[in-house]
Amino acid sequence: MNNGDYKKYIWQQKEWPHWTFDYKRLGSLLSQVTLERGKLLGSMQALGFKTSEEVSLKALTSDVVKSSEIEGEKLNPESVRSSLARRLGIEDGAFLPADKNVDGVVEMVLDATGNYTDPLNENRLFGWHAALFPTGHSGMYKITVADFRSDSDGPMQVVSGGAGREKVHYEAPPANTLKSEMAYFLHWFNHEDKELDPVIKAGLAHLWFVTLHPFDDGNGRIGRAICDMALARADGSPQRFYSLSAQVLRERKDYYNNLEHTQKGTLDVTDWLVWFLECLLHAVLNANEEVKGAIYLANLAGQVPGGSLNERQMKMLNMMMHGFEGKLTTGKWADITKCSTDTALRDIEELLKLGALVKAGESRRGAHYLFVGM
Repeated sequence: MNNGDYKKYIWQQKEWPHWTFDYKRLGSLLSQVTLERGKLLGSMQALGFKTSEEVSLKALTSDVVKSSEIEGEKLNPESVRSSLARRLGIEDGAFLPADKNVDGVVEMVLDATGNYTDPLNENRLFGWHAALFPTGHSGMYKITVADFRSDSDGPMQVVSGGAGREKVHYEAPPANTLKSEMAYFLHWFNHEDKELDPVIKAGLAHLWFVTLHPFDDGNGRIGRAICDMALARADGSPQRFYSLSAQVLRERKDYYNNLEHTQKGTLDVTDWLVWFLECLLHAVLNANEEVKGAIYLANLAGQVPGGSLNERQMKMLNMMMHGFEGKLTTGKWADITKCSTDTALRDIEELLKLGALVKAGESRRGAHYLFVGM
């Protein structure tokens, strides 16, 4: 396909890349997002340093793991957490051995959010790309690393389906336009626009970057890192207390459908921004629930001599707060936490005294327990 064909994609429109959207349609949703982000940041300020640090580490771990999972790549959450803790100087027990694939994604996310005030430029993007692909390969295939794609094997296309049944969902702008296209994008991203809400800018930045699709691979993960960087600017904080990538993964089908619909539409991207704001709102609401849980556990721990619950109790209470399946028994507690049934019973009895659990009844195999709630 060439530019002489009918204008199938937004980058072929003569108005490109001058986005338009209806602020009136976005107003109520944007206000909700702003309100809930404010509540979240306020709650975090009420937490002690250690609890706040733990919530941030959990959110960052989720962001790294889920952003890769959207692209079909599974990372070990414990390895990600260990890598993040090591770089942030957080005490997190025994550190796991370094994994260059994990470390690369972690370095990108921490640079994007931790150094959010620094300008985004080509060299920084190339550094992120090199960190994502330390071997110079994507799977078994050698790719161009730390540079824009060349299209030497044909135009960059997003394709699904097996051989002979391929469906082209999207074709990106030609490689020979990327230098100027990216220069325009980076100037826009780094330039403060007082008339554009910073959260709206985050949604536009992600859409714009993945539409350009400037690299052979890794565009989705880098695009989400750019979005996180823009959100850090909007929050005025390098600490992340919510994971947009985790919510995008939950809505993965809608994410790709909305992206494809937008990229084949006009420069009016109101529908895309509605979806983005709804997704962000759900991410922040989920984070607010996480913070409530963290505050609950911190208050509970404050009632214990020594001021802390043990790791087994923390693990099981976290599971109970997030949809524990079936009935909790001492045997199940022992199996999950890898302890003896006597130790499990002592753990449970302490939580019964604190009012976190109640004894629900007896069965042939013994008592079972319910989480009281926050």
